[in-house]
Amino acid sequence: MDDLKVVSQEEWLAVRTELLDREKHLTRLRDEVTALRRRMPAVVVEKDYRFAGPDGPVRLRDMFEGRRQLVVYHFMFDPSWSEGCTSCSFLVDNLGHLAHLHAGDTTFVAVSRAPLSSIAPFKARMGWTFPWYSSHGSDFNYDFHVTLDEAVAPVAYNYKDRATLEREGLAHHLHGEAHGLSVFVADADDRVLHTYSTYGRGLDAVLTTYHYLDLTPLGRQRYVNEFPHHDRYEGVTANAGHCH
Repeated sequence: MDDLKVVSQEEWLAVRTELLDREKHLTRLRDEVTALRRRMPAVVVEKDYRFAGPDGPVRLRDMFEGRRQLVVYHFMFDPSWSEGCTSCSFLVDNLGHLAHLHAGDTTFVAVSRAPLSSIAPFKARMGWTFPWYSSHGSDFNYDFHVTLDEAVAPVAYNYKDRATLEREGLAHHLHGEAHGLSVFVADADDRVLHTYSTYGRGLDAVLTTYHYLDLTPLGRQRYVNEFPHHDRYEGVTANAGHCH
């Protein structure tokens, strides 16, 4: 903040209007990309995945809760962990009231490999109300490339195969848990269609805390893995990596 330049109102306005032109260009470009995303083709989900929910076993189709669209956040929570990933926790803390998604005929859920016996107390501790299911024992996480284990399935993350990840210095994505978001639609024949998945910084779009901070001189300040669980801010220090 010490290097923040102080100028006259006239000079500030000139800089602001120049920036506004670039902001408008970015908005138009984002609108174009959003339109392309909506026109993505779909793939039929052939596997009959089974998940554990608070009221018993469910299929992927059941998660729609009667709505046409389903957004699944792949929440990193390994079965051996006692609590969910801090980065994923920060992301879902940015989730608004679900009524607005529901009004758009869309259901949001989280899915993790951890068993419900681990998910439920952590969810209660965090005060979250969104539906959260366990994929423990199914291929779901492996098929959508958010659990990486070459002994189970070929390793790929963010549409990059093992060789590409190694070449680009992304070896930390060769094993363990990873985060992502997938979108599904139910068609007129009651089939579940997969339309979209995004990983890594593709999820910046849903981090509203960052969007507010991006408007300020101090900016983001923390990398996504440096945010603690929201009940542990006192005395927190920056982390040194993602929760794999």
